[in-house]
Amino acid sequence: MAAKIIDGKQVAADMRAELKAEVAELKEKGIVPGLGVILVGEDPASKSYVTAKERACEDLGIYSDDNRLSADISQEELMQKVKDMNNDPKINGILVQLPLPRHLNEAEVLLSIDPNKDVDGFHPMNVGKMVVGEEGFLPCTPHGVIQLLIRSGVKIEGANVVIVGRSNIVGKPLANMLIQKNAKGNATVTVCHTRTKDLANQTRRADILIAAAGRPNTITADMVKEGVVVIDVGVNRVEDATKKKGYRLVGDVDFEAVKEKAALITPVPGGVGPMTITMLLYNTVESAKRAAGLVSEK
Repeated sequence: MAAKIIDGKQVAADMRAELKAEVAELKEKGIVPGLGVILVGEDPASKSYVTAKERACEDLGIYSDDNRLSADISQEELMQKVKDMNNDPKINGILVQLPLPRHLNEAEVLLSIDPNKDVDGFHPMNVGKMVVGEEGFLPCTPHGVIQLLIRSGVKIEGANVVIVGRSNIVGKPLANMLIQKNAKGNATVTVCHTRTKDLANQTRRADILIAAAGRPNTITADMVKEGVVVIDVGVNRVEDATKKKGYRLVGDVDFEAVKEKAALITPVPGGVGPMTITMLLYNTVESAKRAAGLVSEK
């Protein structure tokens, strides 16, 4: 029996509807969540992503301060722009779109963001809070994965979770979040990577398998057990002469084969992807509430 598809677009739409209602309530109290975005240069993928964020902010009623800067901006000028946003009370969240041009020091820029406005969840202060289980901003893609699981009725507590991938953006933070002693965690987590021996032996033990390796067809049908829940974080371009652009997007999972064994599975595109911007908006609203001294419901 083929797997049930986890529709990331629908889950994201549901969350955005909730956020839109929450923003409307905050505005009645005189609180307007604000997101400051910095885009340096003309990278097409980054421009498309930022444009999508702008539209999402407009739809939800979030104030958006968009700054599109020249690719030859100096480190000092960029740092000053971040400092200005740190000091701007209208801005609750700051997003510096990566990657930056090679002459700029990304680490220095990210470190300069006020941790209380770090809605990407990349600042070491927020990473440390995540690890020890304190309240902070959770990174958007890993948190989006957890929301997909919870809102699809998947039981995380006690589950054997196998993550394939150990990046600082997905693998490592997701593992930390899933082992936390709280309602979104309590799983037993195994992290696999390029040096893992007999990867298939590890993945076949998974109740929940999360693929974040960045390589198409890393997970094949013989590597999963019947009834597994599969979350595919990968986004890869493969050549396809039948497509107008000459390529199509696929995940890290052999979707057509694995879906015949899985209980639940995310597609690519339309799975994890829509959740990332949604969780950025979620963090921005949370930041506005914290700045106003309001306690969030957990």
